Amino acid sequence: MDKIAFGTDGWRATLDIFTDERVRIVGQAIADHLDAAGHDEPVAVGYDARETSEGFAESLAEVLAGNGFDVLLPERDAPTPVIAYAIVDRGLAGACMVTASHNPPEYNGVKFIPSDGAPALPDVTEDVVDRLAEPDLLPEDERGDVSRVDLVSDHAEAARDLVGADLEGLTVAYDAMHGSGRGVTDALLESAGAEVVRLRCDRDVTFGGDSPEPSAEHLEELAERVTDPDSDVDLGIANDGDADRIAVVTPDRGVLDANLFYAACYDRLLEDDSGPAVRTVSTTFLVDRIAEAHGEEVYETPVGFKWVAEAMGEHDALFGGEESGGFTLRGHVREKDGVLMSLLAAGTHAAESFDDRVDRLLDEHGAIASGKVSLDCPDDRKAGVLDDLEDHIPESVSGQGVAKVVTLDGFKLLLESGSWLLVRPSGTEPKLRVYAEADSDEAVDDLLAEGRDIVEPLV
Repeated sequence: MDKIAFGTDGWRATLDIFTDERVRIVGQAIADHLDAAGHDEPVAVGYDARETSEGFAESLAEVLAGNGFDVLLPERDAPTPVIAYAIVDRGLAGACMVTASHNPPEYNGVKFIPSDGAPALPDVTEDVVDRLAEPDLLPEDERGDVSRVDLVSDHAEAARDLVGADLEGLTVAYDAMHGSGRGVTDALLESAGAEVVRLRCDRDVTFGGDSPEPSAEHLEELAERVTDPDSDVDLGIANDGDADRIAVVTPDRGVLDANLFYAACYDRLLEDDSGPAVRTVSTTFLVDRIAEAHGEEVYETPVGFKWVAEAMGEHDALFGGEESGGFTLRGHVREKDGVLMSLLAAGTHAAESFDDRVDRLLDEHGAIASGKVSLDCPDDRKAGVLDDLEDHIPESVSGQGVAKVVTLDGFKLLLESGSWLLVRPSGTEPKLRVYAEADSDEAVDDLLAEGRDIVEPLV
């Protein structure tokens, strides 16, 4: 039990630590948590495309059923957002999802999603951890049933109803990265009228020997296909391993910065609707400028989609997301959904190309550039470094005065020019993150270099 640690988004570990015995211990803790909260509704257990995921999911199902819960398993590996949607759609007690998301194949993980379909907040995960115990199963005749069900179709219908995109005449290249979006995101796009060119839409439990992370260095083939002047592809879309995040590739820009994707989609949504936006401290102020132009508010949260989800519920936000590629919409479950976002992305592009829309937004609201770097920092040093940093906040950075310091998540230095520098601890790795936003790539590089110079001596 000492090796089971819930982080920002559940428990992840390499397979020498992430064992069947420990997974069953987590399953018992989740069963006890649900029982203590008075839940007796069925529970879903989903899993991604990794070689070991289905077996771990079946072990979780066995423990949950052994505690009296009926359990729903998907027909095959499925995206995390499909499982989250099923919770709300079917009135379930919650769900377990076996996935290590974008981590390499030697990892696996499990997270618990409560009955509202949103990511579990710390009070929930702390209660689960407090209840870690060896499985204690009921007699056979008192156990719940385990059944396989189609969870994809209802999610797809809800996504089409919510987004309402007509993609007739649009050609989209979709890269599943061998993950659980294959046969789900591409089918959804086709059902809305798009012609879909499929890349890496076969299951490969090794993800081609790489991490299913939809970053520029992992999307070279997709980028080449979309940016080729002779290509007949209008837009490229990729999901990570469990399809809760999205990346978009455009003909002019290649892999589109997720900050610009956020801004473009929020701008598109405001053409037909109204409402505030929610973004993390590490996400672009361009969203704020767009919101201000429409008389809307923006609510800032710490990094982590659980905080975005919480704020969306509190403020009835139209759109919420973070610069790492996780987003969701009002009217949908408050969990990041790369499948739903693929439909919104294609619909946004069909209305006005991403390249044209981004050009227009930058002309209207000013140039925006952003970047980040990571610094190695042992987990047990993070708090000490941040304590020390509080005493080393400079009066200026790159010749710009520090107008305000925001301490929502680490230290965010708002500069008089409108640029900003953020230092915060990673919630998933032994690292500190340094982020910056300014009006040019050169200015961002200068801010990041100075941010590194401020932090490195303290590590």
